[in-house]
Amino acid sequence: MPPLNTSRPSPITFLLMGIPGLEHLHVWIGIPFCSMYVVAVVGNVTILAVVKAERSLHEPMFFFLCMLSITDLVLSTSTLPRMLCLFWLGAHDIAFDACLTQMFFIHSFTTMESGFFLAMAIDRYVAICHPLHHTTILTHARITIMGIIVVIRGVAFFSPHPILLRQLPYCRTRTIAHTYCEFMAVVKLACVDTGATTRYSLSVASIIGSCDAILTAVSYAFILRSVFRLPSREASFKALGTCGSHVCVILVFYSTAGFSIFTHRFGKNVPAHVHIFIANMYLLVPPFLNPIVYGVRTKKIQEHVLRALKVKVV
Repeated sequence: MPPLNTSRPSPITFLLMGIPGLEHLHVWIGIPFCSMYVVAVVGNVTILAVVKAERSLHEPMFFFLCMLSITDLVLSTSTLPRMLCLFWLGAHDIAFDACLTQMFFIHSFTTMESGFFLAMAIDRYVAICHPLHHTTILTHARITIMGIIVVIRGVAFFSPHPILLRQLPYCRTRTIAHTYCEFMAVVKLACVDTGATTRYSLSVASIIGSCDAILTAVSYAFILRSVFRLPSREASFKALGTCGSHVCVILVFYSTAGFSIFTHRFGKNVPAHVHIFIANMYLLVPPFLNPIVYGVRTKKIQEHVLRALKVKVV
């Protein structure tokens, strides 16, 4: 007589472990995470409010910045509040449907973040390398189309993730060794061969991330070439400072995301707490840094924020 199949296709809840090996530090780790989240929310909401209120900021750069800010707000809000409940309240349980929903938002909006970084790099390339044709090349219609393509791409490629996981039977532990519902952490709990599902996820993430990163790098390479040709040294240094801060944020995003992706594929000897901590960084650091780098360091936004606060601009 064959053994009974005790697997369940849809468990009621999962248990989020947090950062394995650092459970005793969860309360303290939550403090900087919470601070970064507050800065991310306040900064991105401020950018959206200022751009909406000031018609002079209705330019391609600021439209893309608003798209990035919305993505950052969704990405950080889909992870940080739940993570802080885990760190500070010991709330390990997460409903199966809530877990799949969180997973969809994390993976799809991470892809959108990558796409908007590329869109902003293209905008800077056109603005610096072809300044006379900037507004004719990046019209409102084309900006809208680019934004729609980025959103559709993120939704289309990562909608299968929760659908695939819902079909799998789960007969192992319900404990997810992570701080949030990451696809690769959840799929390991299935009691069937998930090789094809895993390869699909890693392939899509690798291809999209690599293509965006390469195209972004090419855009900034052309930008740097144009910057070094500027006749004024002061203008060159100013442009280099702006581009340098942008590149630093992009490098943080792609390096941490790439580390997480390739650790699943090749990093069997990477300690779990190191992998999970870095996996948190690409969800937390860009939403925290983007308002500072793209907002605070942008003179037009500075002036409008200070004016709104009734502070005289020196």
